Order: sequence, then C-alpha cells, then structure tokens
Amino acid sequence: MEFIDTHTHSYDEAFAGCEDEVISRALAAGVTFQLQADVDSRERERMFSLVERHPGVLRPMLGLYPGSVRKDWRDEIDQLERWRGRGIVAIGEIGLDYHYGAEYKEEQKEAFRVQLELAAAWDLPVNIHLREATEDFFAIITDCRHLHLRGNLHAFSGSAETVARLRPLGDWYVGIGGVITFKKAGIAEAVKSIPLERILLETDAPYLTPVPHRGERNESAYIPLIAGFLARQKGIDIEEVAAVTTQNAKRLFAL
Repeated sequence: MEFIDTHTHSYDEAFAGCEDEVISRALAAGVTFQLQADVDSRERERMFSLVERHPGVLRPMLGLYPGSVRKDWRDEIDQLERWRGRGIVAIGEIGLDYHYGAEYKEEQKEAFRVQLELAAAWDLPVNIHLREATEDFFAIITDCRHLHLRGNLHAFSGSAETVARLRPLGDWYVGIGGVITFKKAGIAEAVKSIPLERILLETDAPYLTPVPHRGERNESAYIPLIAGFLARQKGIDIEEVAAVTTQNAKRLFAL
C-alpha cells in the first residue's frame, strides 16, 4: 500500500538530529511522499535544507502561517517569490486562526486573501489552517470564487455539512489526521458522511499524534494508523483508503 502524508513538519526542532531516521521509518511504512507545510521565514531555510536532502520524498509548500502574521506580514509574503522555483506543491499553510486572540485579525484576513491570489497566479493549490474563524473563512473564499481555487482544509475537525458548503466554492478536500483517533472526537463520526474522494491523510507531525501513541511526538510513519481507523469508521478496507486518498493527493498536488 502507498500512503501520502499531505501535511507534516519533518524539519521541526522536535526532530533535530533524527530527521533522516524519521523519514526512513515513514518510507518503510509505505508513506512515499511527505509534504512539508511552511510557517514563516524563520523556519524556511531549515525546511528547504531538509527537502534538498530527500528530494524524491519531501515536497515543500510555501506560505505564511496565520499564527505568524504580524504588522510586517507584507514583508513576509514578499519574501516568498525567491523560493518559487524550488519544487513548491502548494501555498500553505495559510489561513485564519483566532484561537489565541484577535489582535491581528484584520492582518490575518488581508494576508490570507493576498496568498489566495498568489496561489491563483502561480496555479497552485492552497493548504488551509482554520481555527475558530469559520465564517470569516467562508466570506473570503466566497468572495474569491473567481480565482477558481483548489486545496484542502488541513487538520479538519468540522462536519460533513461544512464539506458540502465548500463544494460550490472550488475543488476542495479535507485533511484527516490523528484527531480522528481521539476519544469523543466529533470528526470520527463526521467522516462516515464525508466522501472518501474528498479526503486526504496527514499527520501534522510532530503534533496531534494518533492513538495509541498519543502524548508522544508524532511522525509520518503513523499515517497507516490514521488510515486504518478511517477505514473502520467507513466500513471499508484499508487498501481502499490508501488507494483513494493517495490518488486524491497526487491529483491535488500534482505529485
């Protein structure tokens, strides 16, 4: 079986000194591609350095994470151009996050819109981080329908109704990760009604580690655990989950 981790941070400091070992474990588990979500200029050099060591496995995204948006957000986005020719598969992770407060709410919305326009101009999908900002997200995405966007909502924990609401607004998928295995996680029930053809697999490593490793550092090698849980929830074989989600990822990210 082949799997693709569509959102991970293999370059994170949590993996310092053991990055190659962690990537090898993922390959041994059948995870053939590990897509690296960008955060901001402080971590970008480290990400690309690791990507260059594993060019056939790691593929980079490029973008300004909403939690990194400050008054200087335009300067951050201006820096993206110099990385454009480095095998970018998506603009991400970008989006809106009001969980820790709304101090930079307007800046986040502006930065999000500008990066959606950038994705359209560069003909790339977007990888979306969305937390406690659903209505603002839909307002912006609706206003940007003319851009003919495609992409995914990473670490999705919403409902089947949210997925249906997205369908008229572009070519959208949702990323399902370790949260699906958590006790009482609403997404575990919601995935039963979300078409497999709209689902991607991800870890968000080193975060959101699936059961039975919850509390430990997450890594891409745990993708089969997420796939297995998803298969049980949908009453299908893990082979079908692997085949369809892998095809979804290859199509969306042109892998």
